[in-house]
Amino acid sequence: MSVPAERPLRRDASRNRERVLEAARELCAARGLDVTMDEIARHAGVGVGTAYRRFENRDALVGALFEERMGDYVALAEAALAEPDAWDGLAGFLERSVAMQAADRGLKDLLMSHEHAIDRIGRIRERVRPLIEELIGRAHRQGALRADVAAADVAVLSLMLGRVIDFSGDVAPELWRRYLALLLDGLRGERAAPAALPVAPLAREQMDAAMSGWRRR
Repeated sequence: MSVPAERPLRRDASRNRERVLEAARELCAARGLDVTMDEIARHAGVGVGTAYRRFENRDALVGALFEERMGDYVALAEAALAEPDAWDGLAGFLERSVAMQAADRGLKDLLMSHEHAIDRIGRIRERVRPLIEELIGRAHRQGALRADVAAADVAVLSLMLGRVIDFSGDVAPELWRRYLALLLDGLRGERAAPAALPVAPLAREQMDAAMSGWRRR
């Protein structure tokens, strides 16, 4: 017996779904995944019952919202592997992936947390792992990367830079690039001289402002 095709949403229902998704996108990008369905519905200008009719729970909403973004993350790793120079591929992947996280705190939370282990997101995340392992292995084979660096280190480095984003994002949103440059210098297998740092350190007043904001979180 054939299964009936899923009925398309009415125009108003489809519009409400997009409003809920856009509200969730804005709130998660600014605040991370620690937002409620009530807050998302209010930001979308719809009732919370409408939000739940479009998405059965918050995990379903997060999955729909970030599936495409996680696909973009996989594409970054694939593009890095296509680079002929292994170091350029690895360094470019780190820079572009952290830039994605800096622009979207929800994505950063999702990449760094198993709390939101939504099946379809988890499957995409698993696709990234062998790609990163190959990025590391290729850089080792070309002698571009310290021999003692492992693929697992990439996740920890991303976590470290994510904390820099959290700490300084309100006063110096590009500061993470300075610390990425320092980390990359330490990862190189060989280097003639230290690389130039792309961003200045925090000024005293910026440090005070960042510390003040950090304590309030």
